[in-house]
Amino acid sequence: MKMIVGLGNPGKKYEDTRHNVGFMVINELNERFNGSFKVTKYNGEVSTIVHKGEKVLLVKPLTYMNESGQCIRQLADYYEIPTDDIVIVYDDLDLPVGQLRLRQKGSAGGHNGIKSTIQHLGTQDFKRVKVGITRPDDGNIINWVLGRFSKKEQPDVAISIKEAADALEMWLTADFIQAMNRYNQAAK
Repeated sequence: MKMIVGLGNPGKKYEDTRHNVGFMVINELNERFNGSFKVTKYNGEVSTIVHKGEKVLLVKPLTYMNESGQCIRQLADYYEIPTDDIVIVYDDLDLPVGQLRLRQKGSAGGHNGIKSTIQHLGTQDFKRVKVGITRPDDGNIINWVLGRFSKKEQPDVAISIKEAADALEMWLTADFIQAMNRYNQAAK
């Protein structure tokens, strides 16, 4: 069993915000596999899909971004999913809108959802798909990440969501290194 987690904040207020691009990627995958989300006792919306005979959990934590690791850890423990079979999808200020970067491990880089995930999993060694949201010109990070993409950015965001979902499907079919090679090159 594998688990793909998209980071974001629950509720209509945060829907389609930059910080919720992880949720958007999970929704894209869920649609592709005709999944259905259910709220679990582990503070997350979970859809269980089957890819080539293997169960895959698609997860949107409902703990808000800064406590995402709680839900991730509880689900990983309950389903006995090793860290190597978990991928976290989230927004990255240091990438331009429309670009992806896949990594096998790394630091939190200032991202509170990843800080929480590292804290709760007890390791930085988990796969990630970073989706670019670019930095604001005025330096106001909080308003930026909780704001929506401009009309000009929306086509690039749509492409990056599709490509992130494609990369995750490649991980499920082949391996993460192949997905990194293909989608990190495309992001240059």
